Amino acid sequence: MSDLTRSAPALPALPLWRILGDEGFRLFFPLCVLHGALWPFLWVAIDGLAMPLSGRVAPGIWHAHEMIVGCYGAALIGFLTTAVPEWTDTEPLRGRPLYALAAFWGVGRCVGLLGWDAAIGLAALADLAWMAALLAYIAGLSLRRRTDRLLAFMLWIALLIAAEMAARWGMLRGNADLAATGAYAAGFVFLGFLGIALARVTVPVTNLVLDPSEETSPFRPHPGRLNLSAGLVFVALAGEAFGLSDAVRGYLWIAAGAGFLDRVAENFVGRRFFRLEILGLALSAGFAGVGLMLIGASLLDAPIGPTAGLHMALMGGLGIGVLQVLSVAGLIHAGHSLPFPRGLRFAFLLIILAVLLRAGPDLGLFDHPFGAPYLASSLLWSAGLLVWLRLYRGYIGDAEHLRARGC
Repeated sequence: MSDLTRSAPALPALPLWRILGDEGFRLFFPLCVLHGALWPFLWVAIDGLAMPLSGRVAPGIWHAHEMIVGCYGAALIGFLTTAVPEWTDTEPLRGRPLYALAAFWGVGRCVGLLGWDAAIGLAALADLAWMAALLAYIAGLSLRRRTDRLLAFMLWIALLIAAEMAARWGMLRGNADLAATGAYAAGFVFLGFLGIALARVTVPVTNLVLDPSEETSPFRPHPGRLNLSAGLVFVALAGEAFGLSDAVRGYLWIAAGAGFLDRVAENFVGRRFFRLEILGLALSAGFAGVGLMLIGASLLDAPIGPTAGLHMALMGGLGIGVLQVLSVAGLIHAGHSLPFPRGLRFAFLLIILAVLLRAGPDLGLFDHPFGAPYLASSLLWSAGLLVWLRLYRGYIGDAEHLRARGC
């Protein structure tokens, strides 16, 4: 057999720990999805939202905190440790630093799964450790590269640390109001992250959809509206912190919701608006906007409970937004490009149905399906995330892309 027809020797397989530790998205995107898919289902499957070791802290507070700080926190770590090095033209974190962040994050999640009141202090230290490390990492890059492009992210991480401290202190002291306030404040902080993330992601994604050759940039949004939604969330959070009247806070949250709906209008670029790459961005902003407006309306004495708006904004807006960011970054940073893989629409559909089934009973539109609160919603939510993982596991574990970079 000639050398031309002889097959090339097979390259040795890279170990899984090496692949996952190569960049933040490879490790933390699967952690985000697995936590978001399994934790809520296990809570519901055990006994409603009951948790085996929960005592002075209500299960509902554990649930809210874990979904916000746990699920969305993993997405935040993965996104920032992957995107920030690209924005600053620096080498990303790899190996031990990433696994150290994952270890701190994982301690909090193990405690949260069980609702382990006795270990709240340990979980608080672990969560504050990864948040502080993330802030120090971004601040260090900002100083080294002498750039102010990362200041907004640093501000919102600092606010997340403050919200986490309030939530954990409330848990430690058995103060349900403070714990709930801190947990939901963390959710609103993530909406701030969502606002600036959508501003960063929308322009390149829309231009890539409109011109796959990347020779032109037909989509150029008004720069004055770039951070409008995040800025209005910050103002509304300040209103909460200063204890303004219900009426004033209500109007501030309605304004923040309008800021996100403005992003929906900005996303409309003709018939290609209905491409999932753009539609997902609009759906995320739309659910966030409607949810914040419902929260504002409830403060203005509308016959709407606050939980409906919270789930529309934090489960819907943030959930769809996180899935969109994972979908875009999971392709681009793995060395691939748009369009999204076939079947991803199904994952988004399942998440949307889960949100509607969760918020519908709170709005008085219908009763919980099967007569079991949260069961149908948690099943659809888990299924949607697992569909995403099934579609993206090949991109996440693409060892050939690592070899092409000389890894």
